[in-house]
Amino acid sequence: AKGGQWQKAAEVFGELRRQAGLTPDIVTYSAMISACEKGGRWDKAVGFFREMQLQGGLEPNTITYSAMISACEKGGQWEK
Repeated sequence: AKGGQWQKAAEVFGELRRQAGLTPDIVTYSAMISACEKGGRWDKAVGFFREMQLQGGLEPNTITYSAMISACEKGGQWEK
């Protein structure tokens, strides 16, 4: 998702859970975090990262950490 399209990605992510009844996996969360990063929404990226761990019970992988680090760096939030 390009910069301005992170909201659309979030909509699809939400529909995945609500309508399809599917559970997001590490790939889905990583893609969502990356979309937030590209959209300059580090705060949303952090939210999905925490949700992934707390609600999803998933452990981040290298791709997830990379997207999260990039999101925080772009938002000047590297200390998060």
